[in-house]
Amino acid sequence: MTNDRRVLVHQNTQALASSVAARFLTNMVDVLQEQDEANVVLTGGSVGIAVLAAINDSAARDTIDWSRVNFWWGDERWVARADPERNEVQARAALLDHINVPSANIHSFAASDDSPETAPEGGTDALAAAAARYTAELLAHAPEGAPYPRFDVTFLGVGPDGHIASLFPHRSGIRENEASVITVRDSPKPPADRLSLTRPVLNSSDRVWLVLAGSDKASALGLALAGASRDEVPAAGIKGRYRTMYFVDSDAAAQVPENLIAPAY
Repeated sequence: MTNDRRVLVHQNTQALASSVAARFLTNMVDVLQEQDEANVVLTGGSVGIAVLAAINDSAARDTIDWSRVNFWWGDERWVARADPERNEVQARAALLDHINVPSANIHSFAASDDSPETAPEGGTDALAAAAARYTAELLAHAPEGAPYPRFDVTFLGVGPDGHIASLFPHRSGIRENEASVITVRDSPKPPADRLSLTRPVLNSSDRVWLVLAGSDKASALGLALAGASRDEVPAAGIKGRYRTMYFVDSDAAAQVPENLIAPAY
């Protein structure tokens, strides 16, 4: 299978979320027919969470053996465990609390208020220790000799500035090639402190699905697809091992090159 990029344009956000949900469920059926388990990386944001809600609402939801699916996150805000701004909290409310997935399959980042029994160990810098802990969890579930699991689908949103996960333009995070997980401090988007997977980890996924909507995303998406540098537009540096797909609404597609738009979709 060769890597390619496709842009699938939808009339509105509701149609976008429903379409991605249906495609994801079909993909999971195929993946679980070929292998024992699946690894999926989730994203936050309004559209990313809308996709999870659409998966939950789908009549096909329970055709998946969720006990064989592992969920990870591309990034997380360094806030309290129950904070509604936390990506994990939103994902649980939209989907994870409604399906038969074992708690051991939900690989969440540490939270700022974790108790001493569950908090990451190592020094006084809790954020750095949390990054080290997630790095270790990735390694523990990786194939022998690899630093992280083989991901089947990675969901990503794209910010108006072109950031993905918590990798922001002109910051060192998008240039990190060694670490699996980084700390993000003084983020240009609140909250200031975050944790994020790095670009090599995101790009290790068989399929990367970038899901975005709104006219405020059009410029970043157009630049990413037109060959902007990953330092200027981090989304430009994202490419799945086999396929990279952009699921967008008509507003976000305003500056997409015509030759990249999938016909008659």
